[in-house]
Parts: sequence; structure tokens; C-alpha cells
Amino acid sequence: MKKEMTSADVAALALELSSGETSIIDAKIAKIYQPATDEIRINLFVYNKGRDNLVIEAGKRAHMSQHLRLSPKLPQSFPMLLRKHIMAGRITFVKQYDFDRILEIGIVRGGVNTVLVVELFSPGNIVLLDSERNIILPMKPVTFKGRRIRSGEVYQYPEAQISPVDAGVEDLEKVFSISDADVVRTIATRFNLGGVLAEEVCARSGINKAQVAKDVGPDGIAAIIAALKDVFSPLLSGTLKPCVVKKDVKGEMQVFDVLPFELGIYRDYEKEFFSTFNAALDASFGKMSAESVQEQATAVKKEKVDIFERRLHKQQEAIENFGKDAEKQTQVAEKIYAYYVEIESILGVLNQARSKGYSWDEIKSVLKKAKDNVHAAKWIVSIDSAAGNIVLDLDGTKATIDIKLTIPQNAQVYYDKAKKLTRKKDGALKAIEDTKIAMQKREKKVSDKRKVNTKKYWYERYRWFMSSDGFLVVAGRDADSNEELVKKYMEKRDVVFHTQAAGAPITIIKTQGNDVPEQTLQETAQFVVSYSSVWKSGQFSGDCYWIKPEQVSKTPESGEYLKKGSFVIRGERNYFRDVPVGVAIALQLEGNTRVIGGPLSAVSKYGQHVVEVAPGKFNQNDVAKKIYKIYVDKLKESNFVKQIASPDKISMMLPPGESDIKGQ
Repeated sequence: MKKEMTSADVAALALELSSGETSIIDAKIAKIYQPATDEIRINLFVYNKGRDNLVIEAGKRAHMSQHLRLSPKLPQSFPMLLRKHIMAGRITFVKQYDFDRILEIGIVRGGVNTVLVVELFSPGNIVLLDSERNIILPMKPVTFKGRRIRSGEVYQYPEAQISPVDAGVEDLEKVFSISDADVVRTIATRFNLGGVLAEEVCARSGINKAQVAKDVGPDGIAAIIAALKDVFSPLLSGTLKPCVVKKDVKGEMQVFDVLPFELGIYRDYEKEFFSTFNAALDASFGKMSAESVQEQATAVKKEKVDIFERRLHKQQEAIENFGKDAEKQTQVAEKIYAYYVEIESILGVLNQARSKGYSWDEIKSVLKKAKDNVHAAKWIVSIDSAAGNIVLDLDGTKATIDIKLTIPQNAQVYYDKAKKLTRKKDGALKAIEDTKIAMQKREKKVSDKRKVNTKKYWYERYRWFMSSDGFLVVAGRDADSNEELVKKYMEKRDVVFHTQAAGAPITIIKTQGNDVPEQTLQETAQFVVSYSSVWKSGQFSGDCYWIKPEQVSKTPESGEYLKKGSFVIRGERNYFRDVPVGVAIALQLEGNTRVIGGPLSAVSKYGQHVVEVAPGKFNQNDVAKKIYKIYVDKLKESNFVKQIASPDKISMMLPPGESDIKGQ
């Protein structure tokens, strides 16, 4: 995959950004971000187009992009300082410097001119200059041989290369005459082309690319000059044909190069063409950058997810090793018993020699000489004189024997090691079970993690509940919402409820043209009474009535005045007497996730974790906080509860005045 732009790419980019439909000249600079170490994103408002983003990655790429990294939560110093100097400025020019990988963007703000220099050669930099070409601010303050990129210094360009667009016969003759490299390398390095374009020039000129440059004659020089003009003619004429070049990688066609015009060396490759070079760059560099970010995020996520799998794998490996080692220790113990007589004989000889005053060195020397004649001596692999141990080869099994211990005691040492390893294996088996339980809990937690669906509905601005028969019941919260509800949402087919007591909300059953069942009428009556001044006064029952919408009027009797939110009710009223107050709060966890409130029978049908309230001594906020705590304790998901049933949201569902939680 192409890692950075060539000089030809920069030339094509400058051409597009400075002219035609793709021009950003006169675009207004909005905010600037630095989503990665070497990358900035300049948000632009382009005349007649709207907002767009110019992405610049120092040392690699620059282009308009739709593939954007997320902006950091805390802005870094470089983009903040850039904002100080060029935000709200307008772009005056975009140009390439001397057919090099340097892009210059002119900016004017408040009559002050600045230039943003983008170095697209390695290691790359982004530098803001003033009108005198003094450095205001570099992304990376650095010092090279002959170049200092630091604030206050005069900006110096890197050593110039020969432009392939302007190169003449004398330029090539001079470069070739002093080159020890072949033609393709000489063109690539001395004419600032890069390998791919140098290969194309050689192919079009008919010159052997492997020929030593200094051996190229006048005819060859002329052919190369002609090829250079031919290759770069699209840049000079402005007739670009942008494309990305693809090749098969493990059975999948993948982009590996992006070009402003077609090349003959890619004649047989699959290509995808674009209307602009910017779009081609974005499809290559931009998409690759976005995929890289996604891969990193996926890797981090996978790392978190795989922690239990890795632990389980290590535990299983440990069990296997414990089992093998325990079996090996048991095998050594059994071998010691199998060669009981022979080992006892060897130990007897060694102990006898030691009792006679022989040193270990003398014993080793004697054993070395005796190996050819004494069969048992061949069994001794080594002697550790400091520890008083010998290592015996018992028919291919090596056993360390302590000469101070008896044969059974030496065998017991290995049996004890086997038992210890078996206990470790049992411990690891238990640890595996613990890990599996933890994995099951994690999977359950992931599967049980509740999704918040907080879609907003028009009626949620008012008091409301859904009756157990499925009818929406809506009531005003105050004078303004009473007025709005009647004017905007009351229809002739609805049923209207009100109370005799002052301060009651207008309440509407939205019938959708259907007959209203008795259960819904009873629930609405309790709702109306509970959210009226009846509750606020501490009473436990009240009267209410229902009417038709045409009985509700804003026209007062002659000589009377209606306050805002008040209405005149004319005609027959249908009463509900001694209706008991009662409100329940619950969580709706299926479909829409939200807190709901209203009559117990209705709320119980749609909600879970129902909490009943009655007139009492605690204000709305205190009761709401208590109910919130109940939900957090029950669900053990404070973040989820906070999103759908914060104390503020619960308070909106409670009646006016003071309340108590039933059962507490």
C-alpha cells in the first residue's frame, strides 16, 4: 500500500484545490483539530458547497476527506494556537513549492496574511509562517543540518531537487554524468519522482532501467526528456484521470496505489476511477486511516473480551503440565524401587569410601576409571559433592539420590513431589471452574445489558398515562399547557375529564374514534383526582366528571372573565363520586425504556418495579430521590436507571404536593 504522496500527487492536489469545482479558495476556516500525533483536520466552510474537512498528515498526505478520526476530548496546544491565528480566516491560495512535496496554503484574517506550509516528505511537519516568512508556530520544533524549524526563525526550504517538469537536456547530462547508480534510481532520487514514476519514465522512453546512468548517450537523454514531458502532460494541461490501482491479496482485491493519471506500468491491473483526485486520495489514504483506527479499537475491545479466554488457556496448560510432571515424579519413584538392590549397592560403596576418608574428587576419579569394568559405576551420571547427591541413569530415567537417605526415603521424596503437583492440578481445576463461572456471568451481563430507547413523544410534555385498555390519557401541567392541550390536541371524538376542585388539569382521553371501556373511565377519574388540588390538600378522595369536547369553551358569560388555562363548561356533566386518590410509579423496560406514572392498574400492566405513593409529608424531590434509590438497588445498574428514571424524571410523574411511599 502506498504510504505517502509523491511530488506529482502534490501537484495534482494543488491544481484541484486552487481551481475549478474542487477549489477551496475563499473558503472560511472554522475549527481545527488534532486527532493524531502528526495529523490535523481543518473544518472549512466552502462557498456554495457548505462544510468540508481538509485532513493533513505531516509527511504522508493532504486531501479533503469524509473519513474522519474522532476529535480528542481535550484539545492539544498546536490546533488551539492555530485557531488563535487563522480561525475565521479565508484561504487566498493553494500551491505547490517547486514541484516538491511541499504544499502552501495562504490565509488572510483581519488584513493579516499568513501561510500554512505542509511538508509531505519524511519526517514531515506543518508550519505557520507570517507574511515575512518567519515561523510563527511549527507542529514539531526540530533542527536539521542547515535548517531550524522553530518559532521566530526564518523558514528555510529543504535543498531543492531538479524539477522533472522543467528538466532539460543539460540537467540530465549533468546528473547522469556524476551518477554511479542505474537510470531508474538516478531519476527517482535526483528528480524527486519516486520509484513508480521513475519506472514509468524508463518504460515510456524505451531505456533499460538497469543501465548505468553515466553510460546513457544523447539519444537516450532525449528519449527520457520526451518521456518526462509525456508522463506529466496531464498535470500541465489539467486533464487528470484519478484512480486507485488494485491487486489480488490472498484472494481479495485491495488498493495498493493511488494516481492522478493513468500509468502504463499498471496497464494490466484493476483500477477504480474517481471524478476528483481528492476523492481518490480519500478512498485510499482516508479509508486506510479510518480502518486502522477501527482495527485498533477492535483490538482493544478484543483484548478486554479475551482476558478470560487467555486465563482459561493458561490454566488448562498448567493442568496438563502438572499432570505430566506428577506422572514423571511417580515414574522416578517406581524406578528407584525397581532398582532397589543396585542402588543400595552403589550407596554402600560410596558410604564405605567416605568412611575411609576418601574425598569426593578421589571417589569421582576412581569411578571414572571403573566405568569400563564395573557395571554399576556406569549408572552414575554425576556427583554433587556439596549437596551429597548422585544422579543415576536408571534405564533411561534420571534419578537424583541423596546418599544420606535410605532407598525408601529417596523414593518418598519423588512421591511427595508427585502429590504436591497433584494438589496444584486440583487447585487449577477449581480455578478453571471459577473462570468458567466468571465467563458465564460476563456473558449474562453482556446479554442482559439493557438498551436505552428514549424516543420522545408529543404527549410526554404533559402529564400522561396509558390506560389498561390501551387508551392514551393526557393532562395539562399548568395554565399554559392546559391552553395548548385544548387548542392543539383535543378532537371532537375525545372524552374530556375535569374536577369540581380548583387547580385541576384538563384531562383528555384520546379515543381514536373507539368506544371507551368503563375500566379506562375509572382509571382516568382516579388520575384526574390524584393530580388535582385534592392530593395537595391531603385528602384521600374527590369528585370529578367527564364531558364532550364541544362542551368546553373559552367564551365566558357576559360580564365574566376567564383566567389563562381556565375554560367554561356548558351542558350536562357525567360525575364520578368519592374517587380514591392513588398513584403508582414504575419502569417501562420493554419497547420504550422510561419511567411511567398513573393509576396502579394501568401502570402495573406496562411497568415493572411498581412503587405506590399516597398523600403524605415529603415533597416531590425527596420522594423522587427515594424511588430512584429503590430502582438503583433493585436493578444494580445505576447508569441505566439514571438515563431513564433520574430523580427529575420521577418527580415529573408525581402528583403536586407532599407524598409518602406506601409500605415505608
